[in-house]
Amino acid sequence: MAPVRAGAAPAPAAPTAATPLAANGQLSVCGRQLCNASGQAVALNGMSTHGTQWYAQCVTDGSLDALAQDWRSDVLRVSTYVQEGGYETDPAGFTARAQKFVDAAHARGMYAVIDWHMLTPGDPNANLDRAKTFFKAMAKKYKNHPGVLYEIANEPSGVSWSAIKSYAEQIIPVIRAEDPDAVVLVGTRAWSSFGVSEGSNESEVVNNPVNASNIMYTFHFYAASHREEYLNTLDRASDRLPVFVTEFGTQNYAGEGANDFTMSQRYLDLMKRKKISWTNWNYSDDHRSGAVFKTGTCNGSNWTGTGVLKEAGVWIRDRIRQ
Repeated sequence: MAPVRAGAAPAPAAPTAATPLAANGQLSVCGRQLCNASGQAVALNGMSTHGTQWYAQCVTDGSLDALAQDWRSDVLRVSTYVQEGGYETDPAGFTARAQKFVDAAHARGMYAVIDWHMLTPGDPNANLDRAKTFFKAMAKKYKNHPGVLYEIANEPSGVSWSAIKSYAEQIIPVIRAEDPDAVVLVGTRAWSSFGVSEGSNESEVVNNPVNASNIMYTFHFYAASHREEYLNTLDRASDRLPVFVTEFGTQNYAGEGANDFTMSQRYLDLMKRKKISWTNWNYSDDHRSGAVFKTGTCNGSNWTGTGVLKEAGVWIRDRIRQ
């Protein structure tokens, strides 16, 4: 949701009544919905960072002012890659970087999704010890803050649902020991497709859910690649399970190529109707069509309006502002 805000004033030092965080407070899962502190169903709409080992220069005071005030975003997903030059190369450094960006989102009244961006290897258990260390540190810092959600495994692949479930049931207690109230987001099989990309479907999760409360399951899609079967899976799964779409794009599954705004709008219409929260990939100036900013924008100081945006950026900014 995007509550009415005051005009484009400088970023507040603390959330005001106009911000999503101040308006909704501590989130929780009620039934199949994400609910605010008053028990009302809410849908957060916002953006995901790119990998912070590559595009930290795109997450600045200026860019986050634009995201909160010009785009009217409710949430920032902070993506900490584990491999590919990420967390494993400097655990303390990347933990501090993630905390810096989470703090910056909170200062502007946005929620933050703390994304453990495991990708390759696809088995989250390969990074189990690292994940325990990271999430203990993050949960300890944010245990008294209502503005965080913990996404514990970005896109598991090539691994069974039972292995992902086992991982979740080891990580969630680590978070709960420090932060008992925050919502935890659990990745699903086959790049968070509920198994569709590896020939399965949501029934494996419905029939064998994670043994934990106050959790949601993640679904990712890229509209130019992921057609009716994926859209129908999201529709069915969200009838049975609490779902948060923590990543999607209007292009192909690599975040490249032509935008399919027609198919993307069908997904957004479904998510709006069912109050499913989402964050779009990604808030950077990467050369791919899925990065919202024109290449070179992150080296400058202008972040507002549509002149700095690629076609996908113009489209998604408009959807967040609606």
